[in-house]
Amino acid sequence: MHRVKLFPLIALGLLVGCQSDSRQQILATDQSQVALRSIQSRVFDTSDQSLTNRTVIATLQDLGFTIDRVDEDLGVVTATKAGNYLMKMTVSSRPRGDSQMFVRASAQFNITAVSDPEIYQRFFDSLSQAMFLEANEVR
Repeated sequence: MHRVKLFPLIALGLLVGCQSDSRQQILATDQSQVALRSIQSRVFDTSDQSLTNRTVIATLQDLGFTIDRVDEDLGVVTATKAGNYLMKMTVSSRPRGDSQMFVRASAQFNITAVSDPEIYQRFFDSLSQAMFLEANEVR
């Protein structure tokens, strides 16, 4: 008789325990997505989207990428780098307010999304230097 009464309580406890774990997993996934977006994004002090796109193209080429597609209207550049692996990078830029451009890069090795901050850091370091040189007309 005691076993019958305890079973619903145990089952409810297991269900609540699973619910808590799944919530934690969702929160962890959301936090990891936010962290990934933060390493994939930068804001630059310019309102010139055309200049930003040209600088993104030059930066990707300097890093050994071949430009596959450019959509000036959408501010999207897609490039590929072949070697021992196939790396694809898509960079989008859009205005942020009146005086800034928001730039986001997304990379893939073969078909796997890249979450390694070093890849994005290298791209954004190069892009930041190029944007600085363009802004100060240093050639």
